[in-house]
This record gives sequence, structure tokens and C-alpha cells, in this order.
Amino acid sequence: MRPTILHHPAPKRSVAPVFWLLFGAGGMLSALFGPALIILTGFMLPHGWGVPANFSDFPHVLAFVRHPIGKLVVLAVIALFFWHGAERLFLTLKDMRAGPPLLLRLMTYGVAALLTLVTIALLLAIGF
Repeated sequence: MRPTILHHPAPKRSVAPVFWLLFGAGGMLSALFGPALIILTGFMLPHGWGVPANFSDFPHVLAFVRHPIGKLVVLAVIALFFWHGAERLFLTLKDMRAGPPLLLRLMTYGVAALLTLVTIALLLAIGF
């Protein structure tokens, strides 16, 4: 008697892992660097508290943002914050049944994609 071989259909491919990766990376960056960025840029730098005088100088910050690696760091932090927020907002709206999931995805991820493109454009406008 010949053994039968069960054929299972190939699993349907999805782009969901890409969004989960962006969500996870954004969440990690938010948890690790978000509070420090808020304290530094929101309180310490504007008031000059406990920060060396040359660190808060505009030319030094501009030099960092004009460097290609500095641009990538700023882009990664800002864009991943957007994607993390978009995923959180999408899941909240979906749980609240605020609309069809496709529309909610287009709204939340679309805004994150648009803001990422705006961030890229602004970073490129600063120059090198």
C-alpha cells in the first residue's frame, strides 16, 4: 500500500510583518530614547540647564543634522515614532470598530508614510 501525501496549500503572503517590524522598532526607540529626547529638547536645551554651552549651539546641532549619519539617525527616530503611533492608533480604532479595517489602515499607515516622506524632504532641504 502506498502512503498518501497530504498537500497543504502555500500560506498566503502578507505585508503585515513589515508593519510589525516598524511598530516594534518604533516602540523600542520610543521607550529608550523618547523620554530623553523630550527632556533634552523640551526642557534642558532651551533653558541651558546642565548642558555644556557649546552643545546647545545651533551650529553644532545643524552640523549633526547635515551629516549623512546624523540625517539617518534623525530620520530613524522620527519615522519609527510615526510608524509606532500609526500601529497603536490603527489597533485602537479597529478595536473600537471606528470603520472598515482597510480605511483605517489607509488613514493611519498613510499618514505615517506621508509624514515619513515629509521628514525625508525636510532633512534633504537642510542640505549636507
